[in-house]
Amino acid sequence: MPASGVSAATLAARLSAVGLPARVEEHDRYTSVEAEIPESLSADLWREVLEVVAEADRFGLLATSLNGRTLWAVVRKEVPTTGDVGGPAISDRS
Repeated sequence: MPASGVSAATLAARLSAVGLPARVEEHDRYTSVEAEIPESLSADLWREVLEVVAEADRFGLLATSLNGRTLWAVVRKEVPTTGDVGGPAISDRS
């Protein structure tokens, strides 16, 4: 599992621990976590949930009248360092 998968799995486990079962999905550049949010959620629970998703690279809430509310978070996969992208660094060239 890539490094982001571990972080996303941790976020999902923490959301599940506060009563919001979460789904984790791998993508090419990121790992996403989603959880359905019930209609009534106490202010204390909202604070806990926001503390969890604040550790992600991005997060948000999708709310529709048809499908309810879905909390989502994205953890980017590691990006290679500049020297590893496209060959040697300029200072390494002769």
